[in-house]
Amino acid sequence: MSAIEKHLCKTEGCDKPATLQCPTCVKLEIPGSFFCSQDCFRKSWGAHKAAHTVSDPKGTFNPFPSYQFTGKLRPVYPLTPKRQVPEDIPRPDYAERADGMSVMERTYGNAQMSTITGQDLETMREVCRLGREVLDIAARAIKVGVTTDEIDRIVHEATIERKAYPSPLNYYNFPKSVCTSVNEVICHGIPDQRKLEDGDIVNIDISLYKDGFHADLNKTYFVGEVDEASKKLVKTTRECLQKAIDMVKPGTKYRDLGAAIEKHAKANGFSVVRTYCGHGVGKMFHSAPNVPHYASNRAIGVMKAGHVFTIEPMINAGSYDDQTWRDGWTAVTVDGKRSAQFEHAILVTETGYEVLTCRLPTSPKSHLDGI
Repeated sequence: MSAIEKHLCKTEGCDKPATLQCPTCVKLEIPGSFFCSQDCFRKSWGAHKAAHTVSDPKGTFNPFPSYQFTGKLRPVYPLTPKRQVPEDIPRPDYAERADGMSVMERTYGNAQMSTITGQDLETMREVCRLGREVLDIAARAIKVGVTTDEIDRIVHEATIERKAYPSPLNYYNFPKSVCTSVNEVICHGIPDQRKLEDGDIVNIDISLYKDGFHADLNKTYFVGEVDEASKKLVKTTRECLQKAIDMVKPGTKYRDLGAAIEKHAKANGFSVVRTYCGHGVGKMFHSAPNVPHYASNRAIGVMKAGHVFTIEPMINAGSYDDQTWRDGWTAVTVDGKRSAQFEHAILVTETGYEVLTCRLPTSPKSHLDGI
């Protein structure tokens, strides 16, 4: 008579007898993923989900089959393994943490906004220029049939070639080096095995860290032939960003940008996402101030020369409400209608502004001028 195999809970510090198995691990035939309770499974999810990245999948699948998706888009797993960053490339403080938390942001992120001047400003300009280069490289790869995971590979390699660290990687356990948000995804889409299809729109959100500073920018692109409604949405979103940028100068209140954005979005029949906002950027990936994109917000702070922050309106074709997939990251529209976004990092100058992440002479031709 053979002995009955006993399993212990995989949650760190638990070691109780366990019989529950992770359903995704069962599908992938990954052994040993046992938990004593649903509570322990939830506590371990942030670290445990890394086990789902396999290099030789037997087939793709939807990891959340019981989830009520709001639109047609579905995640296509498994994810490829976490991409490696050479040891000689300096990392932000969250890069090696098991929880991906930025101690600097938790400690100083909500403090009074600092100014960037002198040599630090020159470094910030260069890092933002490199971020633009990487975005342009990703843009050239967009075509029907390319997976968002392939775009992630391209972004990752272009970033480390510039001796920079891809800021999203392991930020609060985000598993990839870029966010790719397709169709109804508002932001924080995780690159996977889904192939881009004719008529899609896709946002590529690039962030990189080098010499102690982060760059942050994004743009929404057309894939193949896109319908007129999507073209109007994307065009209006870019215009919303520009209307806010045009207001940047010393003395402007951060809360006032949202009114200009929402007015233009509503005039074109669209809505403005409220859950996510622009932010300070520099030595920290995200810091003060918060920059909401909707009217009648309560953001605090007044622009001063030397402030660097992002404006990144997310504009929806339908309701402004959002929900999040079970991966904990992918934010989607509640009605499944499309969403578009554009983002720049902006420096407040003595007389106005400077777009640190602007187009370069080498940037590919755009379906929209100026970004």
